[in-house]
Amino acid sequence: MKILILNGPNLNLLGRREPEIYGNRSFEDFFEELQKRFSEHQLVYFQSNHEGALIDKLHEVGFSYDGIVFNPGAYTHTSIALRDAISGINTSVFEVHISNLATREDFRQVSYVKDVCIGSINGMGLEGYAVAIEELAKLSAK
Repeated sequence: MKILILNGPNLNLLGRREPEIYGNRSFEDFFEELQKRFSEHQLVYFQSNHEGALIDKLHEVGFSYDGIVFNPGAYTHTSIALRDAISGINTSVFEVHISNLATREDFRQVSYVKDVCIGSINGMGLEGYAVAIEELAKLSAK
């Protein structure tokens, strides 16, 4: 499978930003581990702090890749445009969040993208990305 891992705003600061919430490991280091763990799949990584760049990437790969693991960051709670981009593509998207949104601020309780994704996981730290890859692989095997 060819899977895009797509991270939204501020996730470029993983390992440095609020380590008590997000841990102290960079995503780039974790991505290398994911590539080794899932060597049977082609994993591609893209991160942007810009909503339009995330939409452009969804449009670019949304008709050719086998799956997308997407952490929209704070755009989860604000972006109807990202929701529309996901619903407009053919590739299955799995939503991931590092922290447990249910234990965070009230405004983080709403996800505008959840209902257009094939699944959603949060609160598992970086391991949630691996779970999402496994779920996409199971879906593909059916």
